Amino acid sequence: MSDEKILNFNPKNRNGDFNWRKYTKIGVFLVLLIAAVIFIFTNLFIVKEGEYKVVRQFGEVVRIEREPGLSYKIPFIQNVTTLPKYQLKYDVSEAEINTKDKKRMIIDNYAVWRIEDPRSMIANARTLEGAEAKIRDFIYSVTRTLLGQLNYDEIINDEKSSRGSLNDQITDRVNELLEQDGYGVVVTDVRIKRTDLPAENEASVFTRMISERHSTAQEYLSKGDADKNIMIAETDKEVKETLAKADAEAEIIRAEGEAGAAKTYNEAFSKDPEFYSLYRTLESYKKTINGETVIILPSDSPYARLLMGYTD
Repeated sequence: MSDEKILNFNPKNRNGDFNWRKYTKIGVFLVLLIAAVIFIFTNLFIVKEGEYKVVRQFGEVVRIEREPGLSYKIPFIQNVTTLPKYQLKYDVSEAEINTKDKKRMIIDNYAVWRIEDPRSMIANARTLEGAEAKIRDFIYSVTRTLLGQLNYDEIINDEKSSRGSLNDQITDRVNELLEQDGYGVVVTDVRIKRTDLPAENEASVFTRMISERHSTAQEYLSKGDADKNIMIAETDKEVKETLAKADAEAEIIRAEGEAGAAKTYNEAFSKDPEFYSLYRTLESYKKTINGETVIILPSDSPYARLLMGYTD
């Protein structure tokens, strides 16, 4: 038992007093260690996908963290804000414009945009709201200029509409203005969602549109009637030509038949003149005698003798 060491957990020293100094130092060390860890972690920050981290010092941008990962800032001097890297959608407020033919219209647009250069965006537009305000102003200005060069019908009529190219023109021109002023943002797309009339103009315009549609329908009907009359005339002409051709062919066939019949009669007459004379006489009876026929003939005429049955 003399070789075994006995651990003494008694906080008192050999003299029986509590060792306050030793444990005070340990506590202070632990507190400082925890404070240091908290201090370090509070000055680290994480850059996520789809965002920029803007590090500012006394209000000025000192650096932009673009790549995802862990980064840091100087304590008490620097602070960090976040800007989106992904595309944003902005509904532009409705605006009233005048067309080339002095008609008033209400245009409703939306824009898809993104931050290309956060430093320039902060320097010139300050905030996301400031950037959207500039985008709104440029879209309104460009839309008013481009649509002001078109007549009302060219904008609303589907058959004459060039809205697809207008959207592209507006997008390109707005980007030119944003780049020219160095706002650090890019508009991906601008679209016209809706084109309406002021309430006081809708009734008159709709009435005129209906009248135009009726006029167009009447033009189609007139053209149809004209085409029908042409087709009927051509058909009647073809029918008359066909009938005339058929009549001519029938006359030819009839003449050929009569010629053939005459030839047959001549051949029969030449073979038996008496039979032919009898046949022709009988044929004449068919045409001259009916129930009311009265014939006065000499009794010795061949015609009378045949009627009375004398054959010699």
